[in-house]
Amino acid sequence: METLNQKSIERAVSQRAIQMSSSFPCQICVVGFLSGICLTSLFLAALTSFGSLEIGGKISFSAFSSQVPSSNYSSKLSNGECIFKQKETQRLIHSQESWNHASENKTSQLYSLWSDLLSETTEKGRQLFGKSREKHNVPLAPHLENCKMSMEINSHLDSRIQNENFPPWTNWKGVLGNFLSSTFDEQLTSHRRQMISEGTYPPWVIGSDEENYPLTRKVQRDIWFHQHPLNCSDPNTKFLVADWERLPGFGIGAQLAGMCGLLAIAMNEKRILVTNYYNRADHDSCKGTSRSSWSCYFFPETSQECKERAFELMKNKESWEDGIVRVKENYTSKEIWAGRVPRLWGNPWSFMQPTTEINGTLIGQHRKMDRRWWRAQAVRYLMRFRSEYTCNLLNIARHEAFGQEAARLVLSTTPVPSNEDADERTLSDIEKFVWSNHKPWIPRPLLSMHVRMGDKACEMKVVGFEDYMQLAERIRKHFPHLNNIWLSTEMQEVIDKTKMYPNWNFYYTKVKRQVGNMTMATYEASLGRETSTNYPLVNFLMASDADFFIGALGSTWCFLIDGMRNTGGKVMSGYLSVNKDRFW
Repeated sequence: METLNQKSIERAVSQRAIQMSSSFPCQICVVGFLSGICLTSLFLAALTSFGSLEIGGKISFSAFSSQVPSSNYSSKLSNGECIFKQKETQRLIHSQESWNHASENKTSQLYSLWSDLLSETTEKGRQLFGKSREKHNVPLAPHLENCKMSMEINSHLDSRIQNENFPPWTNWKGVLGNFLSSTFDEQLTSHRRQMISEGTYPPWVIGSDEENYPLTRKVQRDIWFHQHPLNCSDPNTKFLVADWERLPGFGIGAQLAGMCGLLAIAMNEKRILVTNYYNRADHDSCKGTSRSSWSCYFFPETSQECKERAFELMKNKESWEDGIVRVKENYTSKEIWAGRVPRLWGNPWSFMQPTTEINGTLIGQHRKMDRRWWRAQAVRYLMRFRSEYTCNLLNIARHEAFGQEAARLVLSTTPVPSNEDADERTLSDIEKFVWSNHKPWIPRPLLSMHVRMGDKACEMKVVGFEDYMQLAERIRKHFPHLNNIWLSTEMQEVIDKTKMYPNWNFYYTKVKRQVGNMTMATYEASLGRETSTNYPLVNFLMASDADFFIGALGSTWCFLIDGMRNTGGKVMSGYLSVNKDRFW
């Protein structure tokens, strides 16, 4: 045991010594020290040669020269020492380069191992945080999420427990509630029920009321209860069954905006909104019942019981005649796209925080504040929880963008565990319960930027990438530690222009982009249905989670990203737009 501890200490000291030698200041000190020795030797040699001379015939250095070797010998020795020191310096530099090369090799190896395990996770359903990772003795990947565990937690939070009137929402995050439940404290259980009944807010709302649009927590709670009645078979329960828009000219943003309008109609008419066919999920990666369904990407908008009840009523002629069930075709386009915003909560949009800036001026009031507020609430609800499939898509995107950086970070701070460590590795309570709610690592602070160009010029003023970067520089003046940009764009020319800004780190999804002019519909068709859906949704969610955002309010996509951020604790981060939206 003593020998093992001694080896561990020696290994730790060796690693520390290597880390110290790899630092740039350390290299400078070594080179400077050796150079100083060379210069000193040459100076002494020159001084010795000069010592045999007399200055003005009166001052002699003979006494000094008698204590040092002869000038010829001294000069040869000094030159030899200098040559030796230079070679030693070169050897150290070469050794450092070899170490850096070896370090990069280790980084690449760890990245590849994570890639293999990620492939197993997405293809076989195995987890990077479970037996698969332990079997391969691979360090934890901080930028990847345990999708299976997240799905289980969120499913628990999105349904009622047994015969309870309320879902298990508490002030506890992650799976901490499981630990508390295991203690079976009757007083604790009673307190939890009291908290839920008195108004505990949905867990998908991040931050306080001041960090979100007005009444966000209350509105999200009320929408959930509206969409999840206790008894879907109650004769008084009415339904609105709606397919998602599927015309070729409708992008994902337009589809979301349309569904926001239908949810508003459902709330106003006290109907349960049931979404039906979703063309963008009609591909082979959406398995089973999630095929052609919104639930392939996000949690369903209502319970399975209400869905089944609605589809059953659609087969009943009397249900149509009595207005128990209605479909999208029962409403005009104007009602769907520009209909009345629910007034169940008064006029909270009248006191929204003015945090959007255009041309250096904050926008306090405009004609469509109610619609902006409502669409933000509706999108937040529809995207409240991600499916396991979407979670895996985000894992892949983060790994491609940040994986090498994460591997370098892990190797620089955490020693690779030995086989013995892996066998004995067990998670502590704080790891299992308290830290279970931590988000995957990404380089922060992170600025998200959506550059919309192409055929959007027919709807709004399109500006160049340079204008976006000018706004980015403005942000960095106040936050000088900001260096990272998550870039979303359909144009290859924008990606190419990132080389003009070497003092920024750009990250983006690896997908074919437009070269030249073409319509968005043609571009999406060239990508295929699956890719043209997956990568925009990944960009949307990354933008929602970023620390800052720059976009164009004339774009519906940017409009919805802004809403998602303003109901996700990001309202005080602000929003810089390169143009004026057509509604302002």
